[in-house]
Amino acid sequence: MILNLTPHPIRMYSDTREDGIDDLEPGLLYIIEPQPAPARLATIELGYNDGAELIEFGHAHDLPGKQDGVRYVVSLVVALALADRRSDLLVPYREVRNGSGTVIGCRTFAQPV
Repeated sequence: MILNLTPHPIRMYSDTREDGIDDLEPGLLYIIEPQPAPARLATIELGYNDGAELIEFGHAHDLPGKQDGVRYVVSLVVALALADRRSDLLVPYREVRNGSGTVIGCRTFAQPV
């Protein structure tokens, strides 16, 4: 099972335009709707040093613990922050863009290490 812990639906596309579930959107295979609370990296304000505000960045919140048979799709920044501790995190990979260049989906997932 794959759960989407990003704040937006993940649209999965095939490598060819012939496959898919929607004639109006060739190649669209399925959509993974987001869970209610996306996984994010929290920040901790550390104060100021030489006039610059220091922030500690990298503490994940709203990320469930590991579960057998469950993988989580998260943002790249969350996955990279936890790559040495979590092998169940995936990120969208091989982006699909619309005619304006906006990312509208992906073709597969990757596991950052």
